[in-house]
Amino acid sequence: MKQHKGIVIADNTGDIFRDTQNIIEQTRSYAYQAVNVAMVQRNWLLGKRIADEELNGEDRAKYGEEIVKKLSDYLTDLYGKGFTKSNLYQFVQFYKLFPEIFHAASGKSQILSWTHYRELLAVSDKKARDWYMQEAEKEMWSARTLHRNISSQYYHRLLQSQTKSAVVDEMKEITAPIQADKLEFIKNPVVAEFLGLAQNTKFTETELESAIISHLQKFIMELGKGYAFVARQQHIRTDMGDFYIDLVFYNYILKCFLLVDLKTEQISHQDVGQMDMYVRMYDELKRTDGDNPTIGLILCSQTSEDMARYSMLKESSRLFQAKYLTFLPTKEELANEIERQKMIFRLEQQTIE
Repeated sequence: MKQHKGIVIADNTGDIFRDTQNIIEQTRSYAYQAVNVAMVQRNWLLGKRIADEELNGEDRAKYGEEIVKKLSDYLTDLYGKGFTKSNLYQFVQFYKLFPEIFHAASGKSQILSWTHYRELLAVSDKKARDWYMQEAEKEMWSARTLHRNISSQYYHRLLQSQTKSAVVDEMKEITAPIQADKLEFIKNPVVAEFLGLAQNTKFTETELESAIISHLQKFIMELGKGYAFVARQQHIRTDMGDFYIDLVFYNYILKCFLLVDLKTEQISHQDVGQMDMYVRMYDELKRTDGDNPTIGLILCSQTSEDMARYSMLKESSRLFQAKYLTFLPTKEELANEIERQKMIFRLEQQTIE
């Protein structure tokens, strides 16, 4: 199968099953490549244009910061998500680290996506960054594989290892399930933002989680006690990747945000660390004068022990401690509700089957 002037030319091999599969795979690949190039080019051009506004001097630096903030508000009003201040600064960093990308061979890559380049921006060592980029192109690493390899210091471990093949084999074994995910690209929320599409949150939660979260939202609202619903599956973007907070409420009696995250396995230190990040980000970005510190609530749906964990990550008065224990649902209430919804879900599935 070939392409001529952007048109996919399909071969007739006599095997309709293989031919139709090839048509789908090739056209999907062509669409993937086209979006990749357009997204990378857009972000590079935006970075270049913003960088052109920057001039040396303290006054100009302050001017540049104000411009970026106004530009972020302007673009967000026009196009929605994807144009936060941090994203715009990231585009500038992208342009500065890859100034010749569209004049060099690497700029013609049909493999690396914007998500790949975003991972590369986190690598400060130029030699390591260039190596990761070349390996990602040559080995056709997915963005998640690249993220995993950068996070695990794959490059530096290879340099230090006397048996490099063992390190390579281990990496391939660990990343094999990620590499096999053909839908990774369309699951990426950055792609949805770029195309102006609503994100499909079903990709970020299991059916069981979705069912439980839906009922928990209603359950918490029915408690009364001052709850206002804010968001479900709220998208949080960091330099470590994309995260989703299952439920966000504001309690106008406690005067604080409540973040709820559901886990289908036993709670881990990573879960607590993730909630720590959510709470700190909310306190910095959303909390206003008069608001009390944000509360993070982690729910574990597969154990009755330590069912609920409250994460009060900043100091607060004893009075507030007493208030939040009074106005938040108890561990027993949450445990009973989760188990009840699990039973309902199983019965519904049995009925469908």
